Amino acid sequence: MTLKSTAASVIAEVEAVLDRAIPQQVESMAAPILTAKRIALYGVGREGLMMKSLAMRLFHLGLDAHVVGDMTTPPVGPGDLLIVSAGPGGFSTVDGLIGVAAAAGATTMCVTATPSGSAPLSVDHIVHLDAQTMANDQTGGQSVLPMGSLFEAAQFLFFEIVILHLRDNLGLSADVMRSNHTNLE
Repeated sequence: MTLKSTAASVIAEVEAVLDRAIPQQVESMAAPILTAKRIALYGVGREGLMMKSLAMRLFHLGLDAHVVGDMTTPPVGPGDLLIVSAGPGGFSTVDGLIGVAAAAGATTMCVTATPSGSAPLSVDHIVHLDAQTMANDQTGGQSVLPMGSLFEAAQFLFFEIVILHLRDNLGLSADVMRSNHTNLE
């Protein structure tokens, strides 16, 4: 396989995940975000990096978004939203945070490839991205990408599509988003 054909395979795989997710999963994710007072986001490993990128874009939209674990993350409660990522369906930290947020009265959402997992089964909203993760890369996984990379790549692009949808719903321009970007670089 040449590098060009490998790249074409990767693009086709990500496109297939997004085709299955749009528009229904975009709406499933956007609606609770639009009504949330405050948003906290969490994921582990590379999924955590995708959640941080989503938190940054939500902030660029002017929303009160925070990454769980940062020193300045406020507590969550009624009216707030916790968004977690659990591609394989659950992680001990994710499951624990869902319990804490729910007990505090916050709404919960899980982005996952495995809607039957412990985390998605315990949240208020499930966003399903049907993609290979580390949970199934050795048992029937067909992606040319290693381990959970297909899920993570799809997350990044899916989240950017959600941001564009939210930007339109909020009536914001690209210039407004840009004005919220840090100048401390």
